[in-house]
Amino acid sequence: MDNAWYKECSTGRRFLLKISPGEKLVEKLFDFAAETGVKNAVITSAVGSVTDVRIRGIKAGAKLPISAPRMNIHEFDGPFEMLGLEGNIVPNDKGESDCHLHILMSKSTGEVLGGHLFDARIFASCEIMIEEFTVTGVVERHQSKSGGISTFYLGDKDE
Repeated sequence: MDNAWYKECSTGRRFLLKISPGEKLVEKLFDFAAETGVKNAVITSAVGSVTDVRIRGIKAGAKLPISAPRMNIHEFDGPFEMLGLEGNIVPNDKGESDCHLHILMSKSTGEVLGGHLFDARIFASCEIMIEEFTVTGVVERHQSKSGGISTFYLGDKDE
């Protein structure tokens, strides 16, 4: 297939992760991956509330590659209802766990905010369902020369 890549995956273990108030969400996802030995996973569901949120949005009219001047960094105090968290955990090119996460959250007015999540602190609760996947060959996150951001690298064999 031209200009698209894929790998067949199969389902591995499934986890329920509950994170306590005051904890940093992304840090706890890294801790989870290290403790369980999960290398590749997808977040299938997440609900709760967050505060101290830091996200990124791509500026209107931005061109590729995406770079710091073409992004807006937003910091919000909250608290917010977490309407959704999606993303994945895969190793980077050094073999370390890396998370690519996007969050949707709402203000008390019902206004919805979202973007690429850098970090957030859990406010009252956080319940996440995580599904591990297994795949033959290499799945890593590498810096994309054309896009300017870290994206999947899908190799044919273990290297």
